[in-house]
Amino acid sequence: MSFVNSSDFAASLNAQLEALTLEERLAVVAGLSGRAVFTTSLGIEDQVITAAIGLGGLSLEVATLDTGRLFAETVALIDETEARFNLKIVRYRPREADVDAYASAYGLNGFYDSVEARHACCHVRKLVPLAEALSGADFWITGLRRGQSGNRATTPFAEWDAERKLTKINPLADWSIEDINAYVTAQAVPINPLHARGYPSIGCEPCTRAIKPGEPERAGRWWWENDEKRECGLHVAEAAASSVIATANP
Repeated sequence: MSFVNSSDFAASLNAQLEALTLEERLAVVAGLSGRAVFTTSLGIEDQVITAAIGLGGLSLEVATLDTGRLFAETVALIDETEARFNLKIVRYRPREADVDAYASAYGLNGFYDSVEARHACCHVRKLVPLAEALSGADFWITGLRRGQSGNRATTPFAEWDAERKLTKINPLADWSIEDINAYVTAQAVPINPLHARGYPSIGCEPCTRAIKPGEPERAGRWWWENDEKRECGLHVAEAAASSVIATANP
């Protein structure tokens, strides 16, 4: 899809989605001309979106990034979710050569040693598979919420992603965690059992811990780093993340 001014289109779509329900927002995206992909981490927000897609019978692609380091509970939830909502979740995995190159440069668990090494690992296991999942897509649906972290406090419903040249849709931008929990209860949405063990945000097993009382929802992600706004690069550009792959695969 090509727009005369994609930023203007995203702004118009953002205004249109604001007053709608989740189901209505997703139906609008499903009705747009172009390929729309929802990438799920199987976290509670993403499970709500998957449920709305499945229960509404919407023709939206659902994909996940199987990093190779996910919790067993997360992997099991993929199959359970597919069966519950009668849909297919396409798995995108890191390239073996990239994983080997990372391990050679930093060690398999080198992400604990430096921010550079952690970004490089996220690049291999998340960003490269994400690029494959979004290849040819016009719209990217995510489970971002404003209440998840300070870095996401101004999340719009729709925005132009200049790096990926597509429109990014965040249909849960204005939802609170109370809204999320209420939907899960009302629709009997299967969720990761780790949420009940203090993991509101769940990523790769070596990089995620349970949070302590009073901590922000994403405090358990890459907890050994000092940057309170730490991200993996999926939703905030991380220029350092690609350095090891560029070097290892000239």
